Amino acid sequence: MERKLLLISFFSFSCSLVSCVATHEQEIVLTNQSAVALTDKAIAIKRNALQNIPEKDAFPVLVTQNGDTVSVQTDDLDGNNEWDELFFVTNLPPNGKQTLTLTWADTKPAYPVRTSVRFGKRTSQDTPVKPITSDTLYANQLPKSAGYGYQPYQTDGPSWENDKVGFRHYFDGRNAKDLFGKRAPYMSPETVGINAAGAVEDNYHVMEAWGRDIMAVGNSPGIGGLALMIGDSLYRLGVLPNDTVNNVQRTSFQIITEGPVRSVMQLQYNNWKPDGTTRSYSIKEKPAIWPSMYAYQNTASISGLKGDETLLISMNNLDRTDPIKEINVDDQWVVLLTHDRETYNKEWILGLALIVPKESYQGFAEAPTAGRLAQAYLAKMRVQENQPITYYAVGGWELSNEAFKDSASFQQYVQDLARQLTAEVEVQVN
Repeated sequence: MERKLLLISFFSFSCSLVSCVATHEQEIVLTNQSAVALTDKAIAIKRNALQNIPEKDAFPVLVTQNGDTVSVQTDDLDGNNEWDELFFVTNLPPNGKQTLTLTWADTKPAYPVRTSVRFGKRTSQDTPVKPITSDTLYANQLPKSAGYGYQPYQTDGPSWENDKVGFRHYFDGRNAKDLFGKRAPYMSPETVGINAAGAVEDNYHVMEAWGRDIMAVGNSPGIGGLALMIGDSLYRLGVLPNDTVNNVQRTSFQIITEGPVRSVMQLQYNNWKPDGTTRSYSIKEKPAIWPSMYAYQNTASISGLKGDETLLISMNNLDRTDPIKEINVDDQWVVLLTHDRETYNKEWILGLALIVPKESYQGFAEAPTAGRLAQAYLAKMRVQENQPITYYAVGGWELSNEAFKDSASFQQYVQDLARQLTAEVEVQVN
């Protein structure tokens, strides 16, 4: 009885702060169906699984049995201006249960910010960078194209992060994915990549309290970047810094959602003609990130297939000290992993890994040491027309987590992460 009164008291206090609509209460029961202890496990509940959603604008309030408020967000993933998923992360003991109470508020609660996505652009060399949520890059709009001659994008393209690690995508035609090492859990400043006047500036290769850009990419597609194999030949998706015309006719970017516990983006490459071929492909990818993992999720699909193609997922390999390891995890994932100094001037240890679905995995290739697509290990993935493949790209910097100095500890972390991803949670909405 005392516990019930305590919950009612907390609920009343919470509602006094955010003006809850108490008549729309529901119970959500989560059951961990695995023997793995889950930390910040991602939970997504479809809108149609919920009842009594207020007709007016309302915001979810999620409370545990102990009276703790859970950070939660509603995400419109299909762009129809109506949210599709209720998303949050939670901890669950092995084979354990958790009961949550869902109510709705007419004011948006303030939750701790644990993910972020940033995208900034200047429209001329003399105008300041402004934050934007989408953009389109055409083949003749590279930084070295006639009439341009400047870098329009903050940090060369979008960056995204959580409380553990950050990443960025070279939207300027290179289409490689880089890594920011983090030394603090808060989100990096919005001014990363621009100076006081709002001009694009490379100010992120120096150590700050939050961290810095640490990874050397070279001519690789980076950590989790995409490429293609046609027959036995490797093809880069995009171009290199000194090229003046892109081999992708139209590249588009959009922030799908940015919230305290999940941020999602979408990149589309339309009419990509691999160098020296007459073929044309379109590729779509959707990077996403949520708290606690030293990784991001990506989902990629390709159209225009002829039947002799293999999708390639990259992990850069500029330091050739540590041979790649291939590890099977629970018959569901294959991990490709290195642990060496993939950092500028080989200054720090940076463990890298790909976690790819075993059902699509066809081994790995090693790119040449020089050329337009070079210095990378490449996971070879069987693909079908417009069928998505979801995988994870991991980066463990020794200054983010001291345990990552040790190869065995980093490998154990990646295997544990894969098992966290495998673990299923039953969601019952009452």
